[in-house]
Amino acid sequence: MPLLNVREERGGIIFQVKVLPRSSKNQVAGVSEGMLKIKLTAPPVEGAGNEMLIKFLSGKLDIPKTKISIIRGQSSRSKTILAEGLSAAALEELASGC
Repeated sequence: MPLLNVREERGGIIFQVKVLPRSSKNQVAGVSEGMLKIKLTAPPVEGAGNEMLIKFLSGKLDIPKTKISIIRGQSSRSKTILAEGLSAAALEELASGC
């Protein structure tokens, strides 16, 4: 499996995701070019996709939504995420489960 591009800093990890909106279900779809691919049912309008992404990651990573921030790419499909209080190993485990 390709490796994720993950940096540990600021009390957590920073990683990139590629969001595939308007999918049939919410799921982790693998890793591509160091980015975690995530399929979401929400359309990419008025922040709905971003809200669903944070809720989805919160559930999958078992951390509160308040600990997850989109720090770059709010209006793009490619986003940079800060997850506070999370290790790179926990994210790798999520990616390997898809």
